[in-house]
Amino acid sequence: MREHDLYERFETSFDDTADSMRRKGKRSRSNRAADDGEPTRRGRMTEEEKVRVARVREDQLSSADTPEDGDRWSTWGDAEQGPKPHPSWLITELAAVDRELGIVKTGKEADVFLLERAMGDRACLLAAKRYRSNDHRMFHRDAGYLEGRRMKKSRETRAIANRTSFGRNLIAEQWTVAEFAALSKLWQIGAPVPYPVQRSGTELLLEFIGDDEGTAAPRLAQTRPDEDELLDLWRQLVAALMTLSEAGITHGDLSAYNLMVHDGRLVMIDLPQVVDLVANPRGPEFLDRDVRNICGWFASRGLPPEIGDPSALVTALLDVAGMS
Repeated sequence: MREHDLYERFETSFDDTADSMRRKGKRSRSNRAADDGEPTRRGRMTEEEKVRVARVREDQLSSADTPEDGDRWSTWGDAEQGPKPHPSWLITELAAVDRELGIVKTGKEADVFLLERAMGDRACLLAAKRYRSNDHRMFHRDAGYLEGRRMKKSRETRAIANRTSFGRNLIAEQWTVAEFAALSKLWQIGAPVPYPVQRSGTELLLEFIGDDEGTAAPRLAQTRPDEDELLDLWRQLVAALMTLSEAGITHGDLSAYNLMVHDGRLVMIDLPQVVDLVANPRGPEFLDRDVRNICGWFASRGLPPEIGDPSALVTALLDVAGMS
């Protein structure tokens, strides 16, 4: 039985009682109790009844709304969708089915799951990045990253500043929105990032960077490139950083763990803390730290210092951003 049917049956019984009482005339509560032998029920559902109806609804929805061959129906139609044109490999049919295949990575702020979206004999693999609720750890150094970001409502601004439960949920939402927006912007200008499929609440669905069997590509930190491969990866990195600087942003937490290498191609990931170089007063500071962190990794793998000079690269990036 559907929820509204339960409510209708419950409320109709009270409507009938009320009509009967109006026809007979009003009587005192004591007289009604004496006549009936028990108190007359009011025309409102008790809390217990509301809980029972809610449970019935949840049980029915869980069975009715769950596909037989998956964990949920595609959420594409209800989500904020990625930039057009959509890639040809992406399944956008609303009748598609999502099925979770396991966890890819756990982190301080979010966990990443492997998800398959299928429609008939077609399927694509997606990375489902889910930001944690306010019951988990706070975001790493969030105060500095949030500088330059403003909420439209003063209540929301105060909640974030005071780190209330509502404010912490808003921060989680801000990270999700910021990452989706950054990925969408960077994808459109040709930066090496995963295609942002969709955002729904604090869940991001992204292009899965890995093979068709569901094995994720290694992080840069996990690779041991030879001399030629190292130089090629460095050139790709500089090109990616130039693209970001032209767009007026920097990664904000760049390291060899936030870069993946798939078939020799460098891919930048984890951009919730993307920093606006102009709006954030600490923008150049974050840029400098990004560059020095990643230059340190390349130097440790044997990149000559005259090639991987962090100071020279920072100067070049600020010049590209129009901030020199």
